[in-house]
Parts: sequence; C-alpha cells; structure tokens
Amino acid sequence: MTTLAARLAPVSRTLTFIRFSHTVFALPFALGSMLAASHGQPGWRIFGLVLLCMVSARTAAMVFNRLADWEIDKKNPRTAGRHRLMPRPAAVALLIVSAGAFVATTYFINALCFALSPVALLIVCFYSLTKRFTDYTQLFLGLALAVSPVGAWLAVRGQFDWAPLVLAGAVLLWVAGFDLIYATMDYDFDRAAGLRSLVVRCGVPGSLRLAQGLHAGAFVGLAAFGVAAAMGVIYFAGLALVLGAFFYEHRSVAGPAPLDVGAVNKAFFNANAFVGLVFVLAVLADELRRYG
Repeated sequence: MTTLAARLAPVSRTLTFIRFSHTVFALPFALGSMLAASHGQPGWRIFGLVLLCMVSARTAAMVFNRLADWEIDKKNPRTAGRHRLMPRPAAVALLIVSAGAFVATTYFINALCFALSPVALLIVCFYSLTKRFTDYTQLFLGLALAVSPVGAWLAVRGQFDWAPLVLAGAVLLWVAGFDLIYATMDYDFDRAAGLRSLVVRCGVPGSLRLAQGLHAGAFVGLAAFGVAAAMGVIYFAGLALVLGAFFYEHRSVAGPAPLDVGAVNKAFFNANAFVGLVFVLAVLADELRRYG
C-alpha cells in the first residue's frame, strides 16, 4: 500500500495543483449544452471528445494561472504552498501537453471547432493576467468558463445559435458571482499587494451584494436559455432548486463574519457544484422525456 501511495503521490499533487475538483463547475454546463443541442443523444464519440476538450482546456488554463501567479502565490498565506506541488519546468510541460491535446481533440470534432480552438485557449488563459490591469477580473473568469457551453454546442451542430450564447451569458454572471464570494478571502492580501479585482474595488460587503445581483441575472439567463432551447417543464422545475442553492450560498456568507473561510468554502463548492448538477440533470431529463 505504501508503495502504491508513493507511486500515486505525483498524480495527487498534480490534481491538487490544478484544482481538478473544481472541474465540477464548468463541466455540467458544457454537458448540458451538448445534451440540449443533440436532444439528449450526442453519441459516445462526441461525448468523449467534448469531455476530453473540457479537461484539457481547463488543465491548460489552470496551469497557465499557476505559472502566471507563481511569485504572487508564494506571498499569499492561502496559496503559499502551491509552488511546492509541482516544479516549474514540469508545469510548463503540462501546459504544452494539455494545450496541444485540446487543439488536437478539436480537429476530430469539426472544422469550426478546430479553427476556433486557439481563440478558446486565449480566452481561458487571459483571465490569469487581468488582475494586473483591470478591476473586472471576475467577469473575465466568467467569460473563460462561458466558452464551454458554446464550444459543446458547436461540437454537436457545427454552427452558432442563440441558445448557447444565452447560456454563456448566464454562466458568465454565475461564475463572476461565486468568484466574488471566493475572492473575499484574499481581500486584504490583494489590496496590500496592489492587485486588482471587483472585491478590492467594492470592498467585502459591496462584493457580496454585487454577487447577489449577478446571481439574480444568472438565474434569469438560465430561464432565458430554457426558452431559447425550447426546454420543457422538467427543466424549469429544476430551476427552482437552482434558486434555492443561490439562497443557500448567499445565506452561508451573510452575518457578522463574511470572511470566515469555512463558510466561504462551503458556499463556493457545495452550492455551486449543486447548481451545475441540477442544471445538467434537468436538461437530460427534459430531453429524454421529449426525444428519448
């Protein structure tokens, strides 16, 4: 057992380095978009290719983020141990491999996805640089994750439609909102280090109020996607659970100690993982009801 644990240790460190567990945030919206575009029947080939694209693109983006913030993370008490998980040369190699895997995978999907793959990589990686020159970093992170439902739709249909663009807008607002909550943990450090974000601009109470507004907009966007994609009653019933998760999330960080790390982590991971899970299951159930 000890030998096996030692062999798996580099894999475990790599997964921690790229926060692989946070894949649960972007993946459901890509899968939901894929299911809506294919009426619940994407086929195993497209499913596998979309899944590989999601994992490889997200890995590339996260590794780029770690490399861009390497020295900054060393100084932040919350992230001080990140650079010990993987040597910098190994991180560079992982970035090259994951980016190359993403582009190569899109080649086997369709010509449009392949042509747009460098643009997608540019968008998902660009977020990591924004804290140096703009306050709107959370919106750029939202844009990075909003690429996924559009890409998944293109993988199935090979053309743009309004439905995935509406869903992308909802994802952008949703991600920006929950990252505002998460970024409150770094408020003091970011302000002292001269880093920019909406949290630094608005302060903690203002950021939590803004997050509420963004999530209200995200909920409206998810409802608009249901209309644009001709979803049925099951999907819209699922949105009631999404609304409940938003209330839970914001209630978790309300009160006299909004910077409590446990409360912020609970709100960030549990509530938002639930939102993604409900979304993809609601789309799947609705499509199977109509076309299964």
